[in-house]
Amino acid sequence: MRLFFITVAYSGLSPKAPGTVGSLVSLLFIVLLIQVVPPSTLFLLTILISVIAIKQIDIYEKHTGTHDSKTIVIDELVGMWFAFLIAGATADNWIWFGVLSFIYFRLFDIVKPSIIGRIDRDVKGGLGVVGDDIVAGVAGGMSASLTYFIFERIGL
Repeated sequence: MRLFFITVAYSGLSPKAPGTVGSLVSLLFIVLLIQVVPPSTLFLLTILISVIAIKQIDIYEKHTGTHDSKTIVIDELVGMWFAFLIAGATADNWIWFGVLSFIYFRLFDIVKPSIIGRIDRDVKGGLGVVGDDIVAGVAGGMSASLTYFIFERIGL
């Protein structure tokens, strides 16, 4: 059950780009959920999943003797969901916000600028694995929201 959770329904076991695959699967899950669950509830659920993920990753890393295995993509789910929700996604506008959030979250998660890279490098255990993705998600969500605002202002 732990492996199912931390690999986001085994998407992290993808032989190619497990982080991107995990992010896409996570986006699909939240797009489906936002059709029936209010964004405020999904935001609280994301926080709960973050806390559970940190603990489960700690247990997994202790058991396997590894840190931040590429198969662990629950951190991508957390980051992707934060980006999507912070951007302002709803059941009515999820397409734009889904695309923009995915692009910006993956950009920040891969490049790891500033504090994102520091968290990834310096914070150990589950908090380090999930923490950088939370910050990447927040930055991605704010960037997606700003981009959407600019597109609206210029009439795209």
